[in-house]
Amino acid sequence: MTRFPWFLLTTALLLVDRATKLWAASALVLGLPRPLIGSSVRLTRVHNPGGAFGVFPGTGGLFLVVSGVLSAALVAILLSGRVRGSLSHLGISVLLAGALGNLVDRAIYGYVLDFFEIRGFPVFNIADACVTIGAAVLIVGLVRKGGDDDRSDRETDRV
Repeated sequence: MTRFPWFLLTTALLLVDRATKLWAASALVLGLPRPLIGSSVRLTRVHNPGGAFGVFPGTGGLFLVVSGVLSAALVAILLSGRVRGSLSHLGISVLLAGALGNLVDRAIYGYVLDFFEIRGFPVFNIADACVTIGAAVLIVGLVRKGGDDDRSDRETDRV
């Protein structure tokens, strides 16, 4: 499969992340929760100057560099043509969208805008969800050795 659809997916997810963050920045008051589904799911705008889930506050510059390096590496991996399997491509594309989404925030604002709050979890955004889901899908793809279209050429493996 060509690489174009995977970059298209990354772009679409990045645009969804940017649009939801722009909405949250204009519609939500910083730190003031707005119930979405009772008290279990709320929209709460927070500015995260640190790492994922608010760890290591004040180290945004370090995470800016890490996000930039990770994004560049993921683009290089997709462009290399060495990725095998739909699951691996999907995981890398979704992970890249998340890394880029938070990279843009850090580069422009110096923090990441988070706004989804589910009871028992730290406040997060679409990019954070992409990083988590993309990493999980990538791991599954790697465990399955590249996914469904990575087959051996050995005679005994043919159906």
